[in-house]
Amino acid sequence: MISFDPKDLSTGRLHGYLLSAVAPRPIAFASTVDANGHPNLSPFSFFNVFSANPPIMIFSPARRVRDNSVKHTLENVEATREVVINVVNYEIVQQMSLSSTEYPKGINEFEKAGLTMLKSDKVKPFRVAESPVQFECKVNDIIKLGQEGGAGNLIICEVVKLHITEEVLDENSVIIQEKLDLVARAGGDYYNRAKKGFFEIPKPLQKLGIGVDALPEEIRNSMILTGNDLGMLGNTSKLPSQQEIDAFVIEVGERYPNIKEMAHREKHKLAQNYLSYGDVERAWKLLLS
Repeated sequence: MISFDPKDLSTGRLHGYLLSAVAPRPIAFASTVDANGHPNLSPFSFFNVFSANPPIMIFSPARRVRDNSVKHTLENVEATREVVINVVNYEIVQQMSLSSTEYPKGINEFEKAGLTMLKSDKVKPFRVAESPVQFECKVNDIIKLGQEGGAGNLIICEVVKLHITEEVLDENSVIIQEKLDLVARAGGDYYNRAKKGFFEIPKPLQKLGIGVDALPEEIRNSMILTGNDLGMLGNTSKLPSQQEIDAFVIEVGERYPNIKEMAHREKHKLAQNYLSYGDVERAWKLLLS
């Protein structure tokens, strides 16, 4: 067994060990607004429930390791003392991942991720309509654990109202875990689907993804492509060039001789197949051909 003194490790290396060893972790998909009412949405895996009476949840937006800056979520809860914690199921995991891209302050991650803002009853932040369970919370306290990069900020939230979709409840209004289909975070690119095990999602681009809101309308409003598909397509910094698209058409010409004349529905089905293998580049070339 190899042993370490935390003080002998870089913050990045220690952070990696902690995330990989303490896993899987539930995800707080935190919706906030700033002092001027601008929405923000971001996921955090330093999160859990700690009390039922009163109902208390705690999540922690850590200071960034690379430059010791703080996240917009922390700034917003300090200003407003309100947050909505939405749970993340498999149907929205790609959109959740896309929302973690570090867009500039004031950019609405609901729009970038292609998620629907739903008005809350008791707090100002919006709920994620696609999330199967949403907790409206008042912030009771914020405990800063340090001032250096990697330091956590414990946001202690009291649930003032919760919303559960009927689709995940049985006849006695008890949650059916299999229908809830939650995902959790692990180390590196790994996630855990509660009923199926580990899978990977590449971390969002350092260069900002174009976002679901920038997708062509016929793709954004597709009857075939899912929210996860759109999230993958939105996590690209630039679209393929016409030269790259033409080369792709020639490459697949024997298999799909009428690719340019295909109906949107057929193209979307084929693109979805590419996306199922994580091949976002070919999916884009097909959609734009």
